[in-house]
Amino acid sequence: MRASKIIPVEKAVDLIKDNDTIVVCGCENLLLAEKVLKAIEERFVKTGHPKNLAEMHPVTYGMGDGVGLEHFAHEGLLKRSMGSGFSYLKTSNMARMVRENKIEAYVMPMGTVYRIIQNVASGEAYTLTDVGLNTFVDPRIEGGCMNGATPNTLAEVIRFKDKELLCYQNPKIDIAIIRGTTADEDGNLSLEEEPLNLGIAAMAMAAKACRGKVIAQVKRVAKRGSIHPRSVIVPGIMVDAVVVDEEQYFSGGAKLNPALTGEIRMPMGQIPFLPLDIHKVITRRAADEIAAPPQTVNLGVGIPTGVPVILVEEDRLDGITFFPEHGSLGGVPGERSIFGTNINPDAIIDPTQVFQSFRGGGLDITFLGCGQIDLDGNVNVSKFNGIVPGCGGFIDITYKTKNVVFCGPFSTGGADIRVEDGKIRIYREGKYLKFVPRVEQITLNGQQALKKGQRVVYVTERGVFFLQEDGIHLKEIAPGIDAEKDILSHIPFEIIVDRDLKVMDKKYFE
Repeated sequence: MRASKIIPVEKAVDLIKDNDTIVVCGCENLLLAEKVLKAIEERFVKTGHPKNLAEMHPVTYGMGDGVGLEHFAHEGLLKRSMGSGFSYLKTSNMARMVRENKIEAYVMPMGTVYRIIQNVASGEAYTLTDVGLNTFVDPRIEGGCMNGATPNTLAEVIRFKDKELLCYQNPKIDIAIIRGTTADEDGNLSLEEEPLNLGIAAMAMAAKACRGKVIAQVKRVAKRGSIHPRSVIVPGIMVDAVVVDEEQYFSGGAKLNPALTGEIRMPMGQIPFLPLDIHKVITRRAADEIAAPPQTVNLGVGIPTGVPVILVEEDRLDGITFFPEHGSLGGVPGERSIFGTNINPDAIIDPTQVFQSFRGGGLDITFLGCGQIDLDGNVNVSKFNGIVPGCGGFIDITYKTKNVVFCGPFSTGGADIRVEDGKIRIYREGKYLKFVPRVEQITLNGQQALKKGQRVVYVTERGVFFLQEDGIHLKEIAPGIDAEKDILSHIPFEIIVDRDLKVMDKKYFE
């Protein structure tokens, strides 16, 4: 009789040894293996082991106090953390450890992390890519180093047939920590209650290729052989230990919306409209950058997630396919707390396939947030104002997408700016201005985007700006806004005001 792979969580985390390299699945509050991560933390606090781990994650996981990546926020537990980001929250202990040089911290594009994991699974020693050249992950700029304790050794620039490439040395992965819904006694995993896959099959394959171990957390156990083969996402031969958490929360919270997994299709009329404020103004104007359908559209976090709500409100969804980097394709993107999921998806594919499509130019347009913009059109979303969110999939998305639209308020941090009587009224300016002399980090290289023939637009509530070869142009201005007083005086470099400066359509402000 074959032994069951179902074991207590304490025994599972004993598989992790000092100095191991671990890869962990999850996306903010989706697919979190919380029981396993908490057990690792508790074991370290009690015994001091495992210590000096190198942790790797394609996506920032855990968005809140004491969850996800926060379980590793203890001095000595981690030596190094590598991923596409850390946290948007100023209260994050992991972000604090990064700022205080307590660990080595690298950030690289999400697609590159997935590609490295795939290459480890294939037994390849190096990963070569031109995604990220001339951004902060380029070793000639910052090398993805997020603090002074991090050596600039993650990648090097090589030349192959007159082409520059970033070259990463692939790590040996000792442990993969993944999550599913159901496991049978042989360790076969299915994800019927999960809205995303998040590359867990590639993670398991990478660990096994390195003769490592795979720990899977699930909600329930099924009889051996009872999971339909088409439903198995990770085969049991790639799983060493299964931890059962009968209280495992649904991804994104305590209650699952079955319209995220495809179990049902939700009527679009149930999606609430946005209130009329500056965010809605920005979103309405940005949405008009979508060309005539068919169009394949990507959205970043923050204000861009309102674009599909606007399209529902205006009955303009026909022919538009939303394609988030996490693999839920079609339908309408879900709310911010479950970013990366879609309501009524047409397909749920693995993000490793998503980034293959993005690298090949599979997107028509993307709407992204922006932390800072400088005189060269460079954009920073990865490190600013005391937070270290990282780049996520931003660099991969902007690599080859034809139209890139940045959406954000002109200023943040205590601003009081309202939409009243069809105009913008500024009662209090924000502490942080979007336009700065030089961005803190280059997440998008504006001049490289121009050389590649990309169209770059910056949409704010006060005006709409376009990046052109001679600089940033102000082409549209909001009603109620004085160009000199409310815009130009707050930008620390020269902006070119078009002679035919237009007033933004009044429909955005009604």
